[in-house]
Amino acid sequence: MNWRRDWFTLSWMAFGFAFLYVPILLLIIYSFNEGRLVTVWAGWSTKWYGELFRDDQIMGAAWISLRVAVMNATFATALGTLAALAMVRFGRFKGRTLFSGMLSAPLVMPDVITGLSSLLLFVAMEQLIGWPEGRGITTITIAHVTFSMAYVAVVIQSRLAGMDRSIEEAAMDLGARPAKVFLVITIPVIAPALVAGWLLSFTLSLDDLVIASFVSGPASSTLPMVVFSSVRLGVSPEINALATILVVLASAAIVGAGWAMNRQERLTKALTEKRELAMEDGA
Repeated sequence: MNWRRDWFTLSWMAFGFAFLYVPILLLIIYSFNEGRLVTVWAGWSTKWYGELFRDDQIMGAAWISLRVAVMNATFATALGTLAALAMVRFGRFKGRTLFSGMLSAPLVMPDVITGLSSLLLFVAMEQLIGWPEGRGITTITIAHVTFSMAYVAVVIQSRLAGMDRSIEEAAMDLGARPAKVFLVITIPVIAPALVAGWLLSFTLSLDDLVIASFVSGPASSTLPMVVFSSVRLGVSPEINALATILVVLASAAIVGAGWAMNRQERLTKALTEKRELAMEDGA
């Protein structure tokens, strides 16, 4: 009976992973197709990668998306960290419920509503104070930070809630100021969550289509917008090559982040063990 249950579970797991990853594998294979038709194999070739890098529209959109994604991830991580600190460390402050609701709202708000409200806000601000002038990278970044920081706050809040605060208390007992404790103790301990939040914000920004469509201008089309416009006319081998590059970069980022987080976890564990040994020796 257990054998049948295990076989059934493994079969469904295999089906699920195949459903997710086989199309990606086929996309990667067909990015090396000699022919222009993406459904007919005509031999191995890398010419579409050359065509991709010579496509000014796609390269320009990719550069805009990378700039927006990096700025969004950086600002969202900083603001999300501050919001998480307020939720975990400040206790039951006045307006906590409202603050928590406003922080969680972007998680459940439809992208269409977020994009439309952001557009109306930018139009009203431009009429009142003259900024932001037009729609472009600035407006896309602001709109992305608005919803990305909520995801970062959730990740970092869970890490802060499970953090052993005795390390911080021991540092303050030894004379360290709160700012130094935060920089020397807290930041290294929550570094894996910071990296995860940054990568999550980067991915959300790089992947966004709906919100960017509302708040972008004619000269600031992001990569998802260009890809969506191209796919509506038919999938080209250049899009397959672009998707392959993105898959490789995302995989490398995941592996690198996993290695960094595992290393940080080992360092934190070693620091905790050393502190416990020091306390035992002192006793």
